[in-house]
Amino acid sequence: MKRRLIVILTGSMLISTVMSAEQFVHTYELKNGIKLLIKEDHRAPVVVSQLWYKVGSSYEYDGITGVSHMLEHMMFKGTKRFGPGKFSRVIAEQGGKDNAFTSRDYTMYFQLLEKSRLPVSMEMEADRMRGLMLNETEFKKELAVVKEERRMRTDDSPRSLTQEHFYSVAFSNNTYKNPIIGWMSDLNEMTLPDLQSWYQQWYTPNNAVLVIGGDVDPKEVYALAEKYYGGIPNQVITPPKPRQEIAQLGVRQLTVRAPAQVPYLLMGYKVPVLKTVDKQNDWEPYALEVLAGVLAGTGSARFDKILVRDKRIATSADVDYNMHTRQADMFMIDGTPAQGKTTDELKRAIFEQLERLKNELVTGVELDRIKAQVVAHDVYQKDSVFYQAMEVGVLETVGLGWKYAEQYVDRIRQVTPEQIQQVAKKYFIEDHLTIAVLDPQPIVQPPKPSSLPSDHHH
Repeated sequence: MKRRLIVILTGSMLISTVMSAEQFVHTYELKNGIKLLIKEDHRAPVVVSQLWYKVGSSYEYDGITGVSHMLEHMMFKGTKRFGPGKFSRVIAEQGGKDNAFTSRDYTMYFQLLEKSRLPVSMEMEADRMRGLMLNETEFKKELAVVKEERRMRTDDSPRSLTQEHFYSVAFSNNTYKNPIIGWMSDLNEMTLPDLQSWYQQWYTPNNAVLVIGGDVDPKEVYALAEKYYGGIPNQVITPPKPRQEIAQLGVRQLTVRAPAQVPYLLMGYKVPVLKTVDKQNDWEPYALEVLAGVLAGTGSARFDKILVRDKRIATSADVDYNMHTRQADMFMIDGTPAQGKTTDELKRAIFEQLERLKNELVTGVELDRIKAQVVAHDVYQKDSVFYQAMEVGVLETVGLGWKYAEQYVDRIRQVTPEQIQQVAKKYFIEDHLTIAVLDPQPIVQPPKPSSLPSDHHH
């Protein structure tokens, strides 16, 4: 739940980097519906290729949770043209890196290469869009890997377990309640046909966004995309029905009793995101973003300064808010009480800081510092070609459009102390709150060391 690393840059450096980062995105759409976005950056002879599919755990329904993530694993198991494991081997031989990840809103496959190697990655990525060979033996093997991953990363990790239980209680009918890796009972029942139909349904050009970033010529990239992707037939897609979370009518609380060394507190308030906010309130997500910076993110932020250093109530306290999601989400706060302190004391201390935001305006000096940090962080990330492509890909895939990236810095700078107070009063209310407490149980034996042998990308 780490809040994004924030790096402070000096004023002059900030301005020059902002200018170099505000580059144009070339957008194309091929006849079969695949969107191509090209972000030029000629500072280094590298290229990043990211293929985004609009499908993730929030598209899943009861009984097949984890199918998007499982399919992501299977995408490395080969096609008629390139056998199992060949994809990553070829990329490595070309001196590149490749990987993939599944989120609630999308599944993304990427390669990072020397610029002349783009055709290699494009040819193979296009080939597995419709040409994946799914067989029972590989499926069983990979399913065992995913279950082991689930055991290690969630079942044997008290924090992850608490977070998973938290989401399943916090949301009633918003599909963000599904764990990305899937419930173990669903993994146990998963079959190859489940995977096959998920692949057929969502892996199609008109459900994909191809983002190419780096030292490239847009015309050449377009010609390559036309060559490798242009001939892939598309199909009718039925997007999932919009799910609007029912109104929460009171605080929700849960306790997770699991073997752990220290207690842990996780709280979340239902809040809007850019995709779900009304037009006249479209400033709110930006105010929440700056508010997150006021509370946590750097040593000078309130949680670190007051809860960790001055009062020594917490060893850590953090916030997490992501305004770029497809469905309404939560403003998350988490922390670990200091030795001799309880989760109750930590909770009271956090509430005190939230009340302060409702009752007192953030000072201009503090606000300027936070804004500088939030903006600097955004700018600093734009130094990476991968991040530039990633930002464009996320915005496009969740349905906002890449132009939102260009407004970010201006919108953050416009946030006022009054707006921060307003969102604190409006959203930090008990009826929107869910609280999870990890109650540590004795750790009976040290967990056995385990490895994920054939896991390609974790």
